[in-house]
Formats: sequence, structure tokens, C-alpha cells
Amino acid sequence: MANVGVLGAGSWGTALSVLLSDNGHQVTVWSIDKDEVKMLDEKREHLQKLPGVKLSQNMVITNDMEEAIRGKDFLVLAVPSIYTRSTARNMRPYVAEGQIIVDVAKGIEESTLKTLSVQIEEEIPQADVAVLSGPSHAEEVGRKLPTTCVIGAKTRKTAEYLQSMFISKVFRVYTSPDILGIELGGSLKNVIALAAGIADGLGYGDNTKAALITRGIAEIARLGVKMGGKIETFTGLTGIGDLIVTCASVHSRNRKAGYLMGQGKSMQEAMDEVKMVVEGVYSAKAAARLAEKYDVSMPIVVEVNKVLFEGKSPAEAVDDLMLRESRSENMALMWDE
Repeated sequence: MANVGVLGAGSWGTALSVLLSDNGHQVTVWSIDKDEVKMLDEKREHLQKLPGVKLSQNMVITNDMEEAIRGKDFLVLAVPSIYTRSTARNMRPYVAEGQIIVDVAKGIEESTLKTLSVQIEEEIPQADVAVLSGPSHAEEVGRKLPTTCVIGAKTRKTAEYLQSMFISKVFRVYTSPDILGIELGGSLKNVIALAAGIADGLGYGDNTKAALITRGIAEIARLGVKMGGKIETFTGLTGIGDLIVTCASVHSRNRKAGYLMGQGKSMQEAMDEVKMVVEGVYSAKAAARLAEKYDVSMPIVVEVNKVLFEGKSPAEAVDDLMLRESRSENMALMWDE
């Protein structure tokens, strides 16, 4: 049994807390929101974000960050990506040398274009930072539906240790050394999911969705490999797997926000209605800047940015994607003659 601290009590943090508790670990959950702590402690359930998923009575709920960190075998950082750096900075005084921190959020910092693991390493240099990602909606993990994810870590030892902590009969975990590829797949797919939602909101069909998923992973892989990620990662669970579930699922907040925009709502109106952090909105600008920096063609990402931040109509964005200059599907494939 491990002693685990989970920082962040949203839907994903709560679902993983339940999973780890079910695996026999002692779990302490921290939230910055005192009302959220009170609700979880008294109701043993996140009534707004994960209704129906019960928390064990053995689980400790706290507003004290030090209590959630000191003496823990490993930590799970589950705050929204826009709060990763600030939370890590506040954690630093309590984190021991070599402390394992598993980041489970997905995003890229807009101002620096840095992944979440890099942000954590900058703020907590003494930590051993790993990531957990994959096609894994909190609503389904909380309900104990079979799910598969990937742990990325710098050493095999850390990856296999965390694999043994999370794995269960309903949560299968693989390992990988490609932290960068895992994080890029997890963050960039949210931008493509906005496009998929917009297409749904416009009333387009399965053909459109399949095209966005297929061409979307091509964009993600082009950029990811150019930045140093591995192509195998983008064809796996944290690449195409995560992209499929985020573009297609009713649980996807990014798809839902896109759907509302496709129906005519503004970005802010869509985000207000979703009532949770829409990570793709925050990653979209970073994705476009990375595409420019590494000279990679990412037309879907470009059009999503125009809809989000330049007032372009979703229908016009789709038209411009469809009417772009004709080209080969894969430039690596050559004719015989």
C-alpha cells in the first residue's frame, strides 16, 4: 500500500483518487476551494463534477497543501493546466528530494510554449516528474468502466513503479519513455476536438468527423516528431486513441464547447455553458505558435484559432479547409515513375 497525495479535486482528480483508494492505497485529496473540501468531506461525492461516484471514508480531504504532500510515496497533480505552474510553485517548499509527481492534466503554456512537465520541473527541480495520459474520461473511470492509459517517465524504474500503483482490473496502464510525445498528443488533441465539436454543431456527419480525426492526428504527429516526440506515440493511446475519444464522446468538454460554437455561441458563451475548463481554448494559440516556430503545416489548428480569436464563422472555416490547395495525402509516399 502506498501513501498518495492528490492535488486537485475536479472530476479527473476525484476519479483517480477513487481508483487509487480502490487499489488499497491511502489517499489524501487537496483542493484550494474550501467549499469543495467541505462538500467532499461531508457528502463523500463531487456533486457537481462527478455525481454518483462515492469516495471512501478512509480518504482524507484537506485544504492544507502541506498535509497532502509531506510523507507521501508519490503525488498526483490534477489541477487544470492553466494552474499547473502556480500550483507547482506553491508545492515546492513541501516536496522532498526525488519525490515522484505524476501530472495528469493536458495543456501547453501559452506564454512560454512549455509542456506541463517542464513547468513542474522548473518550479520543483527536486522532483521526479512523470505523466499519465490516454483516452480516459473521468466519468467512465469513476464508474469503473475498462480504461487504458500510458505512464511516461524518465526512467523505467519510475514508470514501472507508477504502473503498479495505478493498474487494476478496470484500469490498464502501459509505460513509455516518450514524455514529450505523450504531452503533445494529450494537449493538441483538445484543439482538434474543438473543430470536431464545431462540425457537429453545424450539423455535419460522420464523414466530416472521420476526416477531422484523421487529418488532425497527421497535424499533431507532424509537429510532435519535429519537436522530438516519437511517431509510435502518436499512433498509440495518447495520440490517435485520445484524439478519437475526445472528438467523439459526449463527456468531452472540448467537443461540447465546439458544438456550442458551431450552433452560433461565442467562445465565452460556450465556455460558460460547459462550466469546466476547456483546455483546447488555452492550447490553441500555443499550438499555432508552435506550428509557426517549427515550420509545420497545421491548417485545422489555424482555422480553430481564427474561429476562437478572430471572429471567423465556423462555416467559413470549414469551407476554407475543404478548398485549400490540392495535395497528396502523404508526401512520404512516392509514385513509381
